[in-house]
Order: sequence, then C-alpha cells, then structure tokens
Amino acid sequence: MSAPARAFTVRHVQLLRALFAAAAAVMITFSPDHSAAVGLSVFSGYVLTTALVMIVAAWLVFPAGHRWPSVVLALLGFAAGMTAGVPAWRTDDVFFVVVIAWAVATGIVELVVGLRGRRSGDPTARDSITLGAFGLLLAVLLLAIPAGFVQQYTIKGAGELELTGIILGVGMFGGYAAIVAVFLGIAGLTPQRADAVADASAAENDPAPAGHGGDR
Repeated sequence: MSAPARAFTVRHVQLLRALFAAAAAVMITFSPDHSAAVGLSVFSGYVLTTALVMIVAAWLVFPAGHRWPSVVLALLGFAAGMTAGVPAWRTDDVFFVVVIAWAVATGIVELVVGLRGRRSGDPTARDSITLGAFGLLLAVLLLAIPAGFVQQYTIKGAGELELTGIILGVGMFGGYAAIVAVFLGIAGLTPQRADAVADASAAENDPAPAGHGGDR
C-alpha cells in the first residue's frame, strides 16, 4: 500500500519560507527608516519564523537520518534571531556581524546539503545550492561595505540627504529576502518539481518494500 499523503510536505516548507521572506522584503522596502534597529527587528522576525518552520519540518517532513540540515538551520536561525531581538544590541556593528555570520553559516549548510543531495538524486538539491549561494553572496556584499561609510548627496526638492553603510546593509538584506521569496515561491508552485519532491519523500517514508504492495 502506498504511503498516505501528508498534510505538510517539502513544497509547503518552500512556500512558507517564501512567505516569510516576502514579508521581510516588503517591510524593508516600504519602511522609510533603514536603521540598524529596524533592520535587526525585521531580520529577527524573519529568521525566527523560518527557524520554526524548519524545526517542524525536521519531524513532519524529513525521514530519520535526513533531519540534521533542518535542525542545524533552525538552531542557527534561533541563535541569530534571539541575538538580533535584543533592543539594546541593535547597533550598526551588531547588524553587520550577526547578519554576515548567519548568512555565511546557513549558506555553507545549504551548499553542503545541496551538493550531497545532487549526488543522491534529491530533487531539491538545486534549490539548496542556489539558496546557499544567495546566502554567501549576501555575506560578501555586506562585507564589501566600508566601515563608517557616509555619502552626502542632494535631490532637487528634497534637499541634502545622506547615504550610510547601515542603509546600504539593510537595503541589501531586503533585496536578498525579495530574491529568496521569488525563488522559493516559484519552486513551491512549480507542479513538476513539487510532484518530484512529493514522490521522493513518499518513497523514503514508505515502509513497504518494493514489490510488496498488498494491504497490511
């Protein structure tokens, strides 16, 4: 007997992650304040909600032996989110340190999972590799912003304005969240890929050996 359909699958994990990334991108995009306080607040909410999804997915979606990536990503998200969630620590330096550390750590985990999955024929391997690359790219871009960067500029009718490193950093995080939201949204809503993921998950969780399909 084939494995019963589950209510929570890899496809749902992708769509939930896309939803939270989209929410973070919208909050950053439409906020007139790109300070460290706002950036870390949005970042904290994003990584904590994503961590909750990953820890639930570790037990409801992935079979035993394949849960460690979700657990590790969840723990990294909880650590970064809790650190970013302390109001007294929401400074420019903390923003860059926490977001860069999180991006590097999760990026490496996603890459390792994707590369290992590609060798075993995992249909989500390409997604993991791409997400890992996005995370490492975010870290590189944030590292490239000079410490204490300040650029004065003038816009006619608006007067003299100031572009700072933290404004660039928060904006880059918002751009990262938007790209991740679109990518995971497409991955979760593509029928062929969703079916391949569902079939692979069902095969791993089906206790019946091949060739023995009778009712038990």
